[in-house]
Amino acid sequence: PYRVLGKTNERVSLLCLGGAHMGRTSLTEDEAIALQRTAIDEGVNFLDNAFVYNSGRSEELMGKALRDGYRDKVFLMTKTFTKERDSAGAQEQLEESLRRLQTDCIDLWQVHQVMEPHEPQWIYERGILDVMTKARDEGKVRYLGFTGHSRPEFHIEMIERGFDWDTLQMPVNAVDHHWTSFQKSVLPEALERNLGVIAMKSLGGSPGQFVNRANILTARECMHYAMNM
Repeated sequence: PYRVLGKTNERVSLLCLGGAHMGRTSLTEDEAIALQRTAIDEGVNFLDNAFVYNSGRSEELMGKALRDGYRDKVFLMTKTFTKERDSAGAQEQLEESLRRLQTDCIDLWQVHQVMEPHEPQWIYERGILDVMTKARDEGKVRYLGFTGHSRPEFHIEMIERGFDWDTLQMPVNAVDHHWTSFQKSVLPEALERNLGVIAMKSLGGSPGQFVNRANILTARECMHYAMNM
């Protein structure tokens, strides 16, 4: 099944193929490429990645998998992260991500891991947004977003500071409701603005603690919950 990704109006598969796992040494290069191409052949058209995943191996293997016409079949996402949230670092990472992924345009480029109290201010004031909008104007990226794993209030600040984001990525899982809930606070704001919401940690973290450790829910139950949100 497919969903419209917010105001982008792009139709993406409800299941996104996570890029971090592609670069792990438990997979050979041939296995990683075969896994990605099989997913695409079976209808997955949304691919996730990030500059920092496995020191670049994830992006490099995805770039190899997207040869031979596969790039034209997918909506490709990657992310930028520097500790200082500096514009020069973001620009450098963009150019390297384009090289690794063997493409001249990334469909969705996101600010990665907004997780500390100072980061929304730094992102707005240290030039990253200028780099992102320039990259979009130049055709190197198409859409812009941000991600975060732990604190909904940082997502709210990223929205309320006023930049016209296309997407955001956040945890959506069956116990979110009981703690500092993204679903209670961020999801309504995102829907009101027609932002594309990308769910992560749907099995309860990395790896899926609900399923693999706590035995609270099955993987099927976790996925059904997230999909119904």
